[in-house]
Amino acid sequence: MRTAAYIGIAKKLYDEARKPENQRRIKSAVTTVRERRARRNAA
Repeated sequence: MRTAAYIGIAKKLYDEARKPENQRRIKSAVTTVRERRARRNAA
């Protein structure tokens, strides 16, 4: 039963991630995290 729930959640996330507007959000979030990580490592 838990596996079915996980599969349902994963499918929902996958479907949302495929939408172009969400891809932009994901890319900007990844860029922000990378910049913060780079600043933290440089300091």
